[in-house]
Amino acid sequence: MPEGDSVHRLAARLRTALVGGQVVEGELRSGPQAGHRLTGVTVTEIDTHGKHLLTRFDDATTLHTHLRMQGSWSITRPGRTLPRNVVATVRVRLRFADGRTAWGIDMPVVELFPTRREGDVIGHLGPDPLRADWDAREAVRRLAREPDRALVVALLDQRNLAGLGNLWVNEVAFLRGVHPFAPVRDVDLDALVALAARALRISATVPGMYQVTTGRQVRGESHWVAGRAGRPCLRCGTIIRVREEVRADPEQRRTWWCPHCQPA
Repeated sequence: MPEGDSVHRLAARLRTALVGGQVVEGELRSGPQAGHRLTGVTVTEIDTHGKHLLTRFDDATTLHTHLRMQGSWSITRPGRTLPRNVVATVRVRLRFADGRTAWGIDMPVVELFPTRREGDVIGHLGPDPLRADWDAREAVRRLAREPDRALVVALLDQRNLAGLGNLWVNEVAFLRGVHPFAPVRDVDLDALVALAARALRISATVPGMYQVTTGRQVRGESHWVAGRAGRPCLRCGTIIRVREEVRADPEQRRTWWCPHCQPA
């Protein structure tokens, strides 16, 4: 699932492959600058904030992309390209001086703007546990602003804490023994935020632990509740419940929980 840890790992791969490389030919194929050509610029930095990817160039511009659920990046070797059916979904193409090409595929958010304007675009995001400027107290403060809000809804709101997606929100609620729809006021936010930050960092940086919450990499047993509706809880055996998402309502995502381990 494309959550903050996914984007962090992606950025690490892209950073190794692209930083210092000069773009000799490329263009944006989507977004407000569709048709804009990128030529002669050098990639200086690749950064993330939550689920947002920021590719900075030496002409003081930033390429902002967001994968949402379907986007991806791929790099091909000199002389190689993508399959024809995939090329039709390319939204960013960057061919480098060494012959490699980076392809931004099926990304719903593609925009280029002056780097000095990054704050205007992502400044609304809350603290990110995967950034050096992570501020746990600020994340707790933001979550506590709406004490009657359901926990899962508050955690999915990227303005409070950036980087947690549906998988991590459900798993963290289980690990803290909190019902997902409990009001924020009834939750130990300091402990929950500390756990969420630690889990996201482990997933993003520890080999073999990407989005593994149970410590087991066995298929069907890597998560406590996420994706396990109708199956027995790995801790107590109670059948995991699920509330289906509500289409077009970002506050009603699919939610899983164990009725015994997370009592209402």
